[in-house]
Amino acid sequence: MDGATYRAVRDRTEALAAPLGPEDQVVQSMPDASPTKWHRAHTTWFFDEFVLGGTTRPDYRYLFNSYYEAVGPRQPRNARGLITRPTVDEVATYRAEVDDAMAAVLTDDPSPLVELGLHHEQQHQELLLMDAKHLLHQNPLRPAYSAAPHTPTPVDVLGWGWVEHPGGIVPIGHDGRGFTYDNELPRHDVLLQPFALADRAVTAGEWRSFMADGGYERSELWLSDGWYAVQQHGWDSPLYWEPSADRGAGEWDLFTLGGLRPVDPSEPVVHVSYYEADAYARWAGHRLPTEQEWEAIAHPLASEFADCEGTFVDDHLAEGTVVHPRPAGAHRHGGPPRQLFGDVWEWTGSAYLPYPGFAPAPGAVGEYNGKFMSGQHVLRGGCCATPAGHLRTTYRNFFPPSARWAFSGVRLATS
Repeated sequence: MDGATYRAVRDRTEALAAPLGPEDQVVQSMPDASPTKWHRAHTTWFFDEFVLGGTTRPDYRYLFNSYYEAVGPRQPRNARGLITRPTVDEVATYRAEVDDAMAAVLTDDPSPLVELGLHHEQQHQELLLMDAKHLLHQNPLRPAYSAAPHTPTPVDVLGWGWVEHPGGIVPIGHDGRGFTYDNELPRHDVLLQPFALADRAVTAGEWRSFMADGGYERSELWLSDGWYAVQQHGWDSPLYWEPSADRGAGEWDLFTLGGLRPVDPSEPVVHVSYYEADAYARWAGHRLPTEQEWEAIAHPLASEFADCEGTFVDDHLAEGTVVHPRPAGAHRHGGPPRQLFGDVWEWTGSAYLPYPGFAPAPGAVGEYNGKFMSGQHVLRGGCCATPAGHLRTTYRNFFPPSARWAFSGVRLATS
């Protein structure tokens, strides 16, 4: 991997962390989230451990190992916020030390471990924003990560339609050309019945209609575990929504990385769990797509990626705008689906399971994906916090069905 690519990814992490002060970077808001400082150190430890042999700072191995049993014991995940030392400045020094050592091993012929490390860091760039947003939301003052103003997009996205697929035998999974995670392999054939995929994601305005119709109060719409989560956590709206304090009854505000502002009904609804997505689909008279259906629609469009993509973190950074999903744009009769890539990760109805013939990579890096193939659901398509070059049509993201802090939304399917 050439030095310019390595440097660009590493610099992006620092740019995303820059708006956060030292106090912001140490606190852990919940067991599933990690402090910004930990993300910066862990992504550095990955190169140190797996490429450099763990020679830079051996004493950091316990602190910044995430879940690699083959490497050894580690700080418990729910106690990462207790690691006040090394300091934020010392983590910056660690990053610089590892970057200097990595310069000697970078070549134009990419090492698989270096390439894996860079994609791993891009994953953590998205996690950094997710976790920082969750942390800042705990503050009663609702402070903004970014001072960029929100400018509502004057787009009518009420129109929508279906992108039909005839079904049949279709290939699923990565074809082996270019980088891939092991969970995208092996490529295999599946039989699909005829189906159709909505040509855009569900909007916040449509979600308000679901709420107004008692969506969070009607047990018949929910899976049993989902209904239990609604009652246990008191869900009555997506995460980060709250009743407006100054705009009257029935109005909602939304906490974003730019602070608190009114819900924009044209934007995709975001920060909903699989349980909520499934309940909404049932309320709407449709269902969630399977991950194979989603990929069958997406794969032929790979060459037209730009024509059906939304926004990625690259767009927001280039424009100086708040990282948040944008409206889909006007409906295009007979056109490709809108925002199939970017804006919001789209829940599928598929459990996260191995493909037929799956085998994890040997050694510690084989723990990267396979060990999590239980109790999770697959999401597809990337989001507004995803680096554009990190995504593929075969990319399989996964979260527990109750998770809401990811930039996750909904696209409907019908049989």
